[in-house]
Amino acid sequence: MAVARRRLLQSRQVGSFLLFLCLSVGGAATIRYSVAEEMESGSFVANVAKDLGLEVGKLAARGARLVSEGNKLHFRLHRKTGDLFVKEKLDRESLCGKADPCVLHFEIVLMEPLQSFRAEVRVFDINDNAPIFLNKEPLLKIPESTPLGSRFPLQSAHDLDVGLNGLQNYTLSANAYFHLHTRFRSHGPKYAELVLDKPLDREEQPEVNLTITAVDGGSPPKTGTAHIRVQVLDVNDHVPQFSRLVYRAQVPENSANGSLVTMVTATDLDEGSNKEITYSLAQNPETILQTFQIDSQTGEVRLRGPLDFEAIETYDIDIQATDGGGLSAHSKVLVEVVDVNDNPPEVTVSSVSSPLPEDSPLRTVVALFSIRDGDIRVGGKLTCFLREDLPFAVKPTFRNSYSLVTDRGLDREEVSGYNITLVAMDTGPPSLSTETVIEVLISDINDNPPVFQEDSYILTVRENNSPAVFIGKVHAEDLDLGENAQVTYSLLPPKSGDLSVFAYISINSDNGKLYALRTMDYEAIQDFQFVVKATDGGFLSLSSQVTVRVVVLDDNDNRPMILYPLQNGTLPCNDLVPRSAEAGYLVTKVVAVDGDSGQNSWLSYHLLKATDPGLFSVQQQNGEIRTLRQISERDPMMQKLIILVQDHGQPALSTTASLNILLVDGFSEPYLQFRDPSKHPTRVNPSTKYLVISLAVLSFLFLLSVTVIFVIHIYQKVKYREKFTIQEHFYDDCNFPNNLVQGEANGSLSRPCPYELCSATGTGNSEFRFLKRFMPNFPFPHGTGEVKTEAGSGLPPDSDRNRSLGSEGHAQVPDDYM
Repeated sequence: MAVARRRLLQSRQVGSFLLFLCLSVGGAATIRYSVAEEMESGSFVANVAKDLGLEVGKLAARGARLVSEGNKLHFRLHRKTGDLFVKEKLDRESLCGKADPCVLHFEIVLMEPLQSFRAEVRVFDINDNAPIFLNKEPLLKIPESTPLGSRFPLQSAHDLDVGLNGLQNYTLSANAYFHLHTRFRSHGPKYAELVLDKPLDREEQPEVNLTITAVDGGSPPKTGTAHIRVQVLDVNDHVPQFSRLVYRAQVPENSANGSLVTMVTATDLDEGSNKEITYSLAQNPETILQTFQIDSQTGEVRLRGPLDFEAIETYDIDIQATDGGGLSAHSKVLVEVVDVNDNPPEVTVSSVSSPLPEDSPLRTVVALFSIRDGDIRVGGKLTCFLREDLPFAVKPTFRNSYSLVTDRGLDREEVSGYNITLVAMDTGPPSLSTETVIEVLISDINDNPPVFQEDSYILTVRENNSPAVFIGKVHAEDLDLGENAQVTYSLLPPKSGDLSVFAYISINSDNGKLYALRTMDYEAIQDFQFVVKATDGGFLSLSSQVTVRVVVLDDNDNRPMILYPLQNGTLPCNDLVPRSAEAGYLVTKVVAVDGDSGQNSWLSYHLLKATDPGLFSVQQQNGEIRTLRQISERDPMMQKLIILVQDHGQPALSTTASLNILLVDGFSEPYLQFRDPSKHPTRVNPSTKYLVISLAVLSFLFLLSVTVIFVIHIYQKVKYREKFTIQEHFYDDCNFPNNLVQGEANGSLSRPCPYELCSATGTGNSEFRFLKRFMPNFPFPHGTGEVKTEAGSGLPPDSDRNRSLGSEGHAQVPDDYM
């Protein structure tokens, strides 16, 4: 039987040294390997790639790495070949102590995609430790009257190896008095007892020397020895007797030092000093001596050191009671450590994916972690959750392993990173928890188009500007980062296809600054608009548009233009004034316009020079020329006026108009072709009479034609009312004097009203008596800012001139023409 056991032991040792691979897949899909302790660093363990079913090179491509549950990693992985090697020499005793089997756990983590595999390596024991006795020379005091068969427990030998390599047996040197009996503890190493075979006789041999040898099961076996001195005492008839053979106690593992475990009692029937009993912890392992103590007088067993249920669950304590005569008795105290929930859960994070793209789909794995609780029995069920409401969730993968996944959409523009607090909690009691913070950064994607600061832009530029002048800037913000936030500006062509805007405006593509490429002319164009496009620099670029309106500001760059009297270098324009005219008589009106707008087009009229400055005045607002006093016979017949027309620009621009006024007694003389009397003596041409008669006839025919046209126009207006619309206030709109005073921005005339010059009938002279309105048969557009006259006309409707001329019996002009 012993030979078979030794052969089995040898086969186990040989298998350990050959470093075999034991791969199995359990319920949790764990890869298992086995190695022998004391293997040198770099020793081959297994090929992980082959066991995972991966091709050679996949581990390196997916960034494989090992993650240990503890703080130290005992193995290393060669990514290119997939081989697993021992990182440093393994000592099973320092790694696991007396625990058997000794298993080292770790995880193999692969990236892209994130994946984790559990693995464990069992470290087999080799016989590298010999049994030792803590007390090399123990002393036993045995009375000579000790009956045969009495047993005396000896101290246990300690062997750090486990299994067959651990302590197996004891042997005793040859002697005539004792033999050795090996016994087993329920928890702890084997111990030996000396059994008395022959009565002791102190007088014959006061001391017996023995040698005890502890033998392990290694091949070859290792031994340890101790020398026992047996001192034979004088007769003491009675040995102490314990009240119980075995004492039992339960102690919570969180009990404080000095806590009472139990109390043992023993009695002795002897008298005197032989009756006095002393208690001691004899022949106990070092762990018991470090954890417990006993009061030698009272027998109270108390805690000396801390208890840890996770390390040792029960203790087997030998109690010795010795009387004054040296006789002793032994009893046992079995201490059961009661587990309490004193270990919070431990969280081990295997891998974290950071930064995480903000467009990651739901259930994307962010991190892998596991939870371990040392309180196996009382810790209860483990739970894991997030402390805050975040767009993440905890998802269990397999037993006590979890993954952190996305639960809602991510937006880097709102939150650029998260400190995720994982809470691992057991159910206790009391409930204990552990918090672990995982930092996850969010990377940007191009999901935000540029946004202009304004819905639309209105820029101004003054006319006559220099080319390439800066007129304004547009700006768009992009909430993304890096290239996704780099904005480029451009001009969009109009939908009509007209590319003329590119001849006016240029934009800096980097900063959005706008420049006028050419000189603006307000009179040609008052405003224009275009569309600016802002595009970001993302891979799939996003853009937005904004409308920009450019308003051209007017400069005072146009002088007033005289419409009447005509200043075209032909014969001078003469106006007739009867000498019977009273003060305030309206002689004529100077009509002028200005191509500018606003204040630059406001005109004022001034009398710059006159033959008689005290005879005439000019209304500053409307240019009407009126008499200041009654005309006398002494006033020269020929009056020459120079009128200054000036706008209100800065600086002001002006022009002058020359006007001849003839003071006449009536309209029977040919004054229109007036010449200077000093240079050309007045001479009546006989043909003038016939010329005037012809003009009168032509005027009559012209008026008749106009009347017929007007009647036809009215008829067509009634017949085609749905086709043509004639404004009811046509005459009001052409009310020249009022509109002249109310002049719009383009000059003193509000809208075009053509006039026809008519001569008075019944006279032989070529004198023009009044102006009357020419009414066309089509509507005029509003706001043209241009005055059109009939050929040869251009005279304004003189209000007072068209009134009745009193005793001379000339034609009357209606009041609405004033």
